[in-house]
Amino acid sequence: MSLRAPHFPIVYLRGFAATMGEIEDTVSTPYMGFNLGSTKIRQDFENRVRRFIFESPLLRLMKDEGYVDAFRNGDFPPPETRVPARSVWVFRYYEKDSKSLGDGKRDEIEDYAADLEAFLERIRDQVAGDDAAERKRFRVHLVAHSMGGLIVRSFLQRTRRGKPALVDKVYTYGTPHGGIEVAGHDVPDLGRFDRLRIGNFNPARMREFLGLDADADVRSLDGAFPPERFFCFVGTNYRDYAAAGGMAKKLTGPFGDGLVLMKNAVVTSAPRAFAHRSHSGPFGLVNSEEGYQNLRRFLFGNWRVEGLLAVDELTLPKRVEKKKRDGHRIRASYNIELGLSVRGGGVRLSERRVSQASALRKSYERLRKDPRPVHLFTTYLHEGARMRDSGDRALAFALELGVEVPVFEVDQRFWFDGHFEGAVLWRDTLSFELRTGGSRMSLRYGLVSRSGVGVANRRVTLTEPDAAGTREVEIPVGFPADTREARKPRPGLCARLLLRISPWEEVA
Repeated sequence: MSLRAPHFPIVYLRGFAATMGEIEDTVSTPYMGFNLGSTKIRQDFENRVRRFIFESPLLRLMKDEGYVDAFRNGDFPPPETRVPARSVWVFRYYEKDSKSLGDGKRDEIEDYAADLEAFLERIRDQVAGDDAAERKRFRVHLVAHSMGGLIVRSFLQRTRRGKPALVDKVYTYGTPHGGIEVAGHDVPDLGRFDRLRIGNFNPARMREFLGLDADADVRSLDGAFPPERFFCFVGTNYRDYAAAGGMAKKLTGPFGDGLVLMKNAVVTSAPRAFAHRSHSGPFGLVNSEEGYQNLRRFLFGNWRVEGLLAVDELTLPKRVEKKKRDGHRIRASYNIELGLSVRGGGVRLSERRVSQASALRKSYERLRKDPRPVHLFTTYLHEGARMRDSGDRALAFALELGVEVPVFEVDQRFWFDGHFEGAVLWRDTLSFELRTGGSRMSLRYGLVSRSGVGVANRRVTLTEPDAAGTREVEIPVGFPADTREARKPRPGLCARLLLRISPWEEVA
């Protein structure tokens, strides 16, 4: 099978193994976790418990996209054997460290990155052979969990920098791109005394194997790889992470997946999605339908949709507004909740909730003075994943969006007069239907509060495509911009939902 984007070989890298015993357990499994699925519990219409099975990322790639695993006769195929482009490979970097298959000594991240380069070159030889055109077209998708993503970055930012590209896209599950924090502090780098290599998650050590300057943001790709082709899948369920007898989640605290804080699980300027999943285990990131749906759409989707919230006006409660006019200092943080789903997907592609300690949180000053819109989501629509029985060729998706009324502070004291906990400035679900065909594109939307679930009955005008093919549209949110001053709700929100729709991968 000839190489044709976007169906390049997929290479999976597993995460961190702390002890030598864990390393031995790791190398004893062929797919190192990429073959693990999960069973979720759902209730049917009679309230009976039913199981919902996610087979695993590996099996779903085989079923949905026609991939095969690369193993042959108990090992990787011999170097002279040609392998299909739609193949899944596992980079088994811990084999060198194991006592049973290696020398029993731990390598450094830089060593793993160098080995990854050799591994990808081997895959190129077996997929493209001696065909010069095929070798030039050759790329892989790198999919990594936790520390595996740091090996990928070391490879991209240090080992492979300045050399011909081998990678098309990168997808990471719960990778500590900004390091790991324990009780609010970076994990220590103990140097040669660090037998478990936890120092690899210390930002200073990370800058070394990433080739970054001492004062650089450790989450930066530093120009070595385009951030728009690097996706970060972020967990928000710290409670179900059971590693180290539950001690890890106690030390790292909420606002993360039990090991990696949300703020540290992303690369600067890269697209990302959030799910109420833990770092690993039965409720983990890799063995989740949410993770797979984002993976499939990012690798093979046809349209990229970015959602942003542009806030035009925030009104304050009348008495708070009076105190502001009288010179008192007003502070507040607004919680923005969202849930993103596609028709027939069965799960939310991204979800941020106050109840899950994952809502977007923006200050009054930021929303009032900063003209930049707030990034809500980036998702990918896949023509091949469209529901065949819907009777409609549209690519349909929905966004649940809400902005909570904050607890205002007046001169650094909470102002509870007139405050109702959980009240919202605005909340609704927007249903969208995108239709494409050649150079034509149309978009309709509807509000569930007015039109019902899944009804998109308002046609909106998209801008003409720019040089990159991106079209934009604005949808009003909150009270209308032309509302008379006396009739504006207080507190209230006047904003616009901005959608940017761009071509991603060509339709097969």
